[in-house]
Amino acid sequence: MSKYTTGEIAKLCGVTVRTVQYYDNRGILVPAELSEGGRRLYSESDLERLRIICFLRNLGLPIDSISRLLSETDPGSVISLLLDQQEATLREEIGERQEKLGKLEMLRRGLRHVESVSVESIGDIAYTMSNKKSLRKIHMTMLISGIPITLLQWAAIFLWIMRGIWQLFALWVLVAVPYGILISRYYFDHVAYLCPQCHSVFKPALREAFWARHTPNTRNLTCTCCGHHGFCVEVARTDHAQEDSTSERNQ
Repeated sequence: MSKYTTGEIAKLCGVTVRTVQYYDNRGILVPAELSEGGRRLYSESDLERLRIICFLRNLGLPIDSISRLLSETDPGSVISLLLDQQEATLREEIGERQEKLGKLEMLRRGLRHVESVSVESIGDIAYTMSNKKSLRKIHMTMLISGIPITLLQWAAIFLWIMRGIWQLFALWVLVAVPYGILISRYYFDHVAYLCPQCHSVFKPALREAFWARHTPNTRNLTCTCCGHHGFCVEVARTDHAQEDSTSERNQ
């Protein structure tokens, strides 16, 4: 029967000598015998055991779990549980890494629109990224609340064109006008704007915000903190943000 030294078994399994010694110290790969000179000698079964250990380590299983598995008289009773746990851990790690990757891509896109990159401009992008979930919630609320009004509009137009019934359209107008006023107030009460000049969050006057030129993410406003006039980034309004802006104005 073949015997392998620490260096030989390490080379056959593609690991370092120190790794084999570590597994020995942890008690999961004890050599079959020692030579007269005190050298560790490993058997064919030890080689197969090391290959199994390496395979499980490549799957990401921790040493403690591998030790538990190899010490079981019936490994089939715990292997499924260990694999389920490892799968859950890996999926969680994948989710976290995908989230980080998404944030990196958002930061890269944001930097493309910055003329001169500075610590403050990076901070602005970081703030809008962390604020994006709250802003999306505001937009979703507006979208969902507008669905019944839109359906009523199309039904009213259809009946007027196809059957000459205009009363439903008149009802839609009576409903749509107050809804438009209320939803506009809701929108501007829940959003604020980030000034690219002084990097503070401010709330503009309703009239200015309503009539200002805008893009899906910005609005052409005058900052109430520094007076800069230009396109400011839309963010979800928070009490904390308002306190920060007030504090900056008082300094």
